Amino acid sequence: MKNTGRGLGLGHEAHPLLHRRVRDIASGTEGELMAVVLEEVATHAGPRWTRRAYIRPEAGGRELPTALGNIEPFEAP
Repeated sequence: MKNTGRGLGLGHEAHPLLHRRVRDIASGTEGELMAVVLEEVATHAGPRWTRRAYIRPEAGGRELPTALGNIEPFEAP
């Protein structure tokens, strides 16, 4: 990961849902949004930049990455 010189440092970016409960619509994971990071990822066509969201599951443990577009605020029923 390269530092882009923008946002909160080390590729981290500010986001209105940081430290709030969110849901990853792709996997159904629910937890706290810990970081949004601009990362360079390898693809078959060469490297590209993408924004990834890191969610800490409610049960704790390792933060799970997902595409930033996959997160939504979590509202308990």
